Amino acid sequence: MDDTPTQRPQAIAGPGHSIAVTSNGVVYSFGSNSSGQLGHGTTEEEWRPRPIRSLQGIRIVQAAAGPGRTMLISDAGEVYAFGKDSFGEAEYGVQGTKTVTTPQLAESLKNIFVVQAAIGNFFTAVLSREGRVYTFSWGNDGRLGHQTEPNDVDPHPLLGALENIPVVQIAAGFCYLLALACQPSGMSVYSDGCGLGGKLGHGSRTDEKYPRLIEQFQLLNLQPMVVAAGAWHAAVVGRDGRVCTWGWGRYGCLGHGNEECESVPKVVDALSKVKAVHVATGDYTTFVVSDDGDVYSFGCGESASLGHNAAADDDGQGNRHTNVLSPQLVTSLKEVKERVVQISLTNSVSWNAHTFALTESGKLYAFGAGDKGQLGMELVNNQPERGNPEQVDVDLR
Repeated sequence: MDDTPTQRPQAIAGPGHSIAVTSNGVVYSFGSNSSGQLGHGTTEEEWRPRPIRSLQGIRIVQAAAGPGRTMLISDAGEVYAFGKDSFGEAEYGVQGTKTVTTPQLAESLKNIFVVQAAIGNFFTAVLSREGRVYTFSWGNDGRLGHQTEPNDVDPHPLLGALENIPVVQIAAGFCYLLALACQPSGMSVYSDGCGLGGKLGHGSRTDEKYPRLIEQFQLLNLQPMVVAAGAWHAAVVGRDGRVCTWGWGRYGCLGHGNEECESVPKVVDALSKVKAVHVATGDYTTFVVSDDGDVYSFGCGESASLGHNAAADDDGQGNRHTNVLSPQLVTSLKEVKERVVQISLTNSVSWNAHTFALTESGKLYAFGAGDKGQLGMELVNNQPERGNPEQVDVDLR
């Protein structure tokens, strides 16, 4: 493998475990490991970031983490999977009982040059170099335009509107999928899956079996450039730097100052003076990164994953667990004195959340839940979490 840095580093705050990819394509993993999802050949949790040795000589360009499982994509378009030996039904039933503790080539994907993977709770989606979307393990209700059995790990092309429209990015929520597509008229977003809470963005709460165009962006005169799918809500950054959110509004995760649901994308007015370049969503939490590196967060304050640690009271907890209904500057990241370029946060309903902030120079900072070692640092005195960002001892440059 050529060691010349050719890619942006990446950090993934998965459900209880974490994956970090360097600019050379080397992968580090740490945290919960009950299903072998760290890829080290064991099932012992580890707090110290450790490279996955069996991938030596293979350059990894993208990673995805789900409950008990990890997927890695190489520069040759190959997919390596490990952890629970099924991609769907993460939390339920008897599936996923077999554990795979080292990265294994996904044979069912060998004829597809994959560039991105996204793991939902009941399904996995992959995006090919040609812009086609494939999904598997949705169960047998055919919600995504093809009939599958719950244990079906063969990829099926997503049928319907996106068959002839190239997709450039996919994002998976708990039970729904978003796709950023490239059309002659510009960029657009399609959604399908479960419509509860209005998270598909069509003005209703009905399920969509096939991908359906979210029309609201045309009405807002907004050109989507980045799409994020939280467990129950979604967000988009437009070319002009505006941020839209929609879906379940619990804990203020939409940033509109309330906890109302929104069934179509709505511009976050509180960020009107901010030009956003990046957005990340989790389980009722949202982070926005501005073009000057400022970071804003809002939503559920549980496990201190929002990074707001001000006004600490006598017990040291302060208000860092308070829910935040409108975007609030994460001042603790300002103290890092480096430009933040990427945020990743846990997108799972059954794990306490943690958050990563990656800086321009490749430094990684972590905060939130750390009880399984997922922060990449040892917490003293049995502390379950870390309120302030602390640098992880791993060089991603």
